[in-house]
Amino acid sequence: MQRKMLLALCCATAISTSGSAALAADVVIGVPNWPSVQATAHVLKVAMESKLGLEVELKNGSNKAVFEGMDAGSIHVHPEAWLPNLDHLKRQYVDGKKTIKMNPNGAVGTQAMCVTKGTAERTGITELKQLRDPEMAKKFDTDGDGTGDIWIGADGWGSTPIERIRAHSYGYDATMTLKMMEEAAALEEVDNAVKENKNIVFFCYTPHHMFTEHDLVILKEPAHDAKQWVIVQPSPTPGWLEKSSAGVAWDDASLHVSYSVSLEAAQPKAAAMLAKVSLDTDTLSAMTYALAVEKQEPAAFAAKWVEENAQTVDSWFQ
Repeated sequence: MQRKMLLALCCATAISTSGSAALAADVVIGVPNWPSVQATAHVLKVAMESKLGLEVELKNGSNKAVFEGMDAGSIHVHPEAWLPNLDHLKRQYVDGKKTIKMNPNGAVGTQAMCVTKGTAERTGITELKQLRDPEMAKKFDTDGDGTGDIWIGADGWGSTPIERIRAHSYGYDATMTLKMMEEAAALEEVDNAVKENKNIVFFCYTPHHMFTEHDLVILKEPAHDAKQWVIVQPSPTPGWLEKSSAGVAWDDASLHVSYSVSLEAAQPKAAAMLAKVSLDTDTLSAMTYALAVEKQEPAAFAAKWVEENAQTVDSWFQ
């Protein structure tokens, strides 16, 4: 069966990385397109403004754009760089060019494919590899075209091309439509599926509020094996998909505040603070819930969080 890919344009604002021209703000924080990174960005902004008296700007952009900006000095901070998703960018800029530093205090994250509990009960699915069975795949047909549908992530996420590799390795790219869209739209589909008792399968990860909103089942996979996890990035390698292999579960992820080395000279106190920031998974999940579910205004939430967690924030500046 011919594999299809549904594409949605990333709504994130493009970031110029054409040089390190003079910036209006003292510190520019890049903000990719998922909930927890937006929460962290606002908290870092409030902390630096209130403790250091700096002017801090938030700029939307993909992981690649933010790393390129940090390399050029036009952006200073990535609030939540996921590894191993962004290993290729780490190798290029942190290990290679050494223009970016990563805070070693990484929160733990997990990544997988999930179904709702109702979906698991109706379909009998328990393992990810079952999606390569055409009869099982048809149970996830959401648009009536006879082919199953699965959300694999948003444009610009480091995990999205890896999920394409995983689909190819498991073989369900031949039976399922791999949907790529912004997370808000994908989670709306999950909400609707739960309300209408319909089947749905989708990319899931922690820290995230989705696990507090719905009863989710993580599909089983063989344990992570580094020898079977071969990731070739889409650009510039021809045939990257065929050269890659990831037919096992994800390894645990780690989430790191990262910053441009240029900030050490321009704003040394800000750079020193960024090297000490530490936020655990539960804290990030609670922040995400406040913004995404409770719909709290990000700036107001961040100001309140910094005030209520003064001891934690103060430790970043010591």
